[in-house]
Amino acid sequence: MDAETGRAGRVPGGRTARRRRVHLDGVRGHCVPAGRSADEAFGAKVARDVSPATVQRQAFDQLRAFATADEPLAPFTTYKLGGPAAVFAVPRDERELARVGEVARATGLAVLVVGRGSNMLVADSGFPGIAVSLAAMGDWIEFQDTVVRAGAAVALPVLARRCSAAGLIGFEWAVGVPGTLGGAVRMNAGGHGSDIAASLIGVHLYDLQRAQRAWVPVDRLGLRFRGSALADHQVVLDARVQLTHGDPVESEAALTEIVRWRREHQPGGQNAGSVFVNPIPGELPAAVLIDRLGLRGYRVGGACVSDKHANFIQAEHGATAADVRAVMTFVREQVRVHTGFDLRSEVRLVGFADVMDDVAEHTEGVSW
Repeated sequence: MDAETGRAGRVPGGRTARRRRVHLDGVRGHCVPAGRSADEAFGAKVARDVSPATVQRQAFDQLRAFATADEPLAPFTTYKLGGPAAVFAVPRDERELARVGEVARATGLAVLVVGRGSNMLVADSGFPGIAVSLAAMGDWIEFQDTVVRAGAAVALPVLARRCSAAGLIGFEWAVGVPGTLGGAVRMNAGGHGSDIAASLIGVHLYDLQRAQRAWVPVDRLGLRFRGSALADHQVVLDARVQLTHGDPVESEAALTEIVRWRREHQPGGQNAGSVFVNPIPGELPAAVLIDRLGLRGYRVGGACVSDKHANFIQAEHGATAADVRAVMTFVREQVRVHTGFDLRSEVRLVGFADVMDDVAEHTEGVSW
């Protein structure tokens, strides 16, 4: 439901007032024949030729005002690996995001929201659907006393430092997480004794399947350790967090210490951070299980288990996404066989034809 109206609503039909924090380049209307929805009008065209390449091309044609075709996804991930997205859309406002939903429903193409790609591995063959970046519409921050509201594309380290500078404490943990606010909500990101759930009030979501925008409070998001109930078609637009007043100097010192600790204990380079979720949060780290099996340094091609942290898989020069996937598969199987723990991945596998069983949790999404 929307916080102001108390009910779910569709994206407004008219042009809205320009707000300073939103980056708008204009709003486009989309005309369809009387009595037919945009989905029906476009879907009728798609139905005439169902070859994947044709469907992808038609989808791009419908979104070309703010999209590119065959856009490499590797630069949008911290692994710097993987092939292109068939369509890469960068909507500038909610109307254009709604248009992505219309085209996805009409074509049946999958949608992938891409933030900073810090927990994502894209297959070498790429992603055959519509990848969406909210960078043009979700990179803003507002302060209202101790409540902070920010767009989904805001980088967590930036938000952590902005909050600290404003004399607000409780978000320092995020300075070492190289993701976005939207991604943090989706996976309940955390570290150093805290997570997004500790301060989150709620989020505005846009449901691409239902064509609805709604305010969803934190207790409806199904947040759990490194996971949530959000489905792929449910896009986080913005989030509100509740912090407290504090000493900016002490907060800055905490930020510095977190950054120092991470540099000392975690590797740099091309990786996606911790690969597997800790099987017993707070008690048994996945890295300990991997370490006990002597798997540091295990290698396939250009990918290897880090010598510095056993729950990191590094991609070195010449590595492929298939190499990283092979290391993940081997490590997971060894841990399962020798310890009985079936590790769940924190890394989302995109575009792979045969995703490992239970490598990621699937959800029908949150309801409102």
